[in-house]
Amino acid sequence: MLSCDICGETVTSEPDMKTHLLIVHMENEVICPFCKLSDCDQPLYDCPMCGLICTNYRILQEHVDLHLEESNFGQGMDRIQCSRDLELAHQLQQEEDRKRRSEESRQEMEEFQKLRRQYGLDNSGGYKQQQLRNMEIEVNRGRMHPSEFHRRKADMMESLAIGIDDGKTKTSGIIEALCRYYQNAATDVKRVWFSAVVDHFHSSFGDKGWGCGYRNFQMLLSSLLQNDVYDGCLKGMSVPCIPKIQSMIEDAWKEGFDPQGASQLNNRLQGTKAWIGACEVYTLLTSLRVKCHIVDFHKATGPLGTHPRLFEWILNYYSSEREGGPKVVCTSKPPIYLQHQGHSRTVVGIEERKNRTLCLLIFDPGCPSREMQKLLKQDMEASSLKQLRKFVGNLKHKQYQIVAVEGVLSSEEKVARRQASQVFTAEKIP
Repeated sequence: MLSCDICGETVTSEPDMKTHLLIVHMENEVICPFCKLSDCDQPLYDCPMCGLICTNYRILQEHVDLHLEESNFGQGMDRIQCSRDLELAHQLQQEEDRKRRSEESRQEMEEFQKLRRQYGLDNSGGYKQQQLRNMEIEVNRGRMHPSEFHRRKADMMESLAIGIDDGKTKTSGIIEALCRYYQNAATDVKRVWFSAVVDHFHSSFGDKGWGCGYRNFQMLLSSLLQNDVYDGCLKGMSVPCIPKIQSMIEDAWKEGFDPQGASQLNNRLQGTKAWIGACEVYTLLTSLRVKCHIVDFHKATGPLGTHPRLFEWILNYYSSEREGGPKVVCTSKPPIYLQHQGHSRTVVGIEERKNRTLCLLIFDPGCPSREMQKLLKQDMEASSLKQLRKFVGNLKHKQYQIVAVEGVLSSEEKVARRQASQVFTAEKIP
């Protein structure tokens, strides 16, 4: 119960007391909270922050100052805490950035070393070292007799000494056998064009995994050496072994061919397992005065990533007349070096089938002699051609490059091409 200070009347709640005072005693009058009188002349001051009523302005100022100091202290503590939080966040971010850079650096180094291994630039040795190492593995696994190891080693050392391929991976006579087969069979083929005769070379213990470019060069050179047109620039040559090919490319670099490509391979191929591609094949052929050029099919020209323009170009290369003529055409054109990412092959012919589709005939250095020799049989089966045939839908790499031979260069033309190779360019289709 609350009692009225003026008349003593009691009420049950504070709102009732306020109503009593307003109605009964001093309606529209202000009651001083200190003296309880309505006619008090004492000035009153409200604290703007908490609503406290003061009669002394100085006391009110001190009271407000306390509020402000308390607020500033809290804000200061907040700023200190915020600064500490920012510093901690900055340290955490720096540590995260350091770890990320370290991980990126590690991954980059791993990728770099992987690429060096992939392209034979990791100083792990070259053809000779790999041949010996793989033959030792065969002996240890019981797949090669020690006497066979020593015989092969002696043959290899002799081949390296004279710089001529030992012919152990070579298969000859395939083009002639294919011409006979197409004359009497392949009823679904309207016409077929073949390159000049060419020997097939496949990879051996010494170059497995990296030697396709060298083996394709051997195939191309084997055809040129059997063509009288190239006697003037290739006279007295034999098909070289892989280390000799490496030496020949290095000699071409020393002459001034393709300095950018030489720099990318550290001006060194001998004693490495470095891959070579279309540019190195072009460089070597040009240094021998063999006229050739590179055509770059740098993007797909058909649906689903196919390259029909590549097939059309090769058809035009081999065929001078499309209509009429015999079913089988054995041309004098050299085979074509075909490069794509990670591998290279040799195009030795092209079919035009009765349904108007085209099919390339390709020698792959990854195909062993035992498979290629099946093509030499008199009763060769159509299934044996599967390893040679490549339809448009089979070639779907992003980019292809070819090296096509066109004849012989004069000494002046060789000098001009050497100068042009300072900035290597290729014909692009499309």
